[in-house]
Amino acid sequence: MALRDIQFFSEDIEFTLKEKQKVREWIGKTIRSEGFKRIGSLSFVFCSDPYLLEINKQYLDHDTFTDIVTFDSSEEKDSIAGDVFISVDRIRENASKFSASERDELHRVIIHGVLHLCGYYDKKKEEKSLMTEKEDYYLSKRDF
Repeated sequence: MALRDIQFFSEDIEFTLKEKQKVREWIGKTIRSEGFKRIGSLSFVFCSDPYLLEINKQYLDHDTFTDIVTFDSSEEKDSIAGDVFISVDRIRENASKFSASERDELHRVIIHGVLHLCGYYDKKKEEKSLMTEKEDYYLSKRDF
């Protein structure tokens, strides 16, 4: 599993993810725990609300703000690949709303995107419950 294939970028904002290598390792452990053998190209793009709103409108036909949009580009059953767009504006607002640190909220959203790529959904109540349970579990596994 090539952790170097996990990349972090920012679009239209100044944002630098802290502890990149530790986050890569945590993502890699999560993916392996979910039974996947390989990581293809996996990009996390940090952006603003307006930037992500345009992606949401253009590709998903949703005219709402969101904290994350995930595009799965995996081509093999045991491989993970995709692009995960994360609104830093939403992260900050949600951290305040849920009385969480921005770091914890950011990590929750990162792992949420990874779990989508692992095949988890969150549209129905039961799916959302399982997704939250998985997020909590993997957040507890961070060792940094």
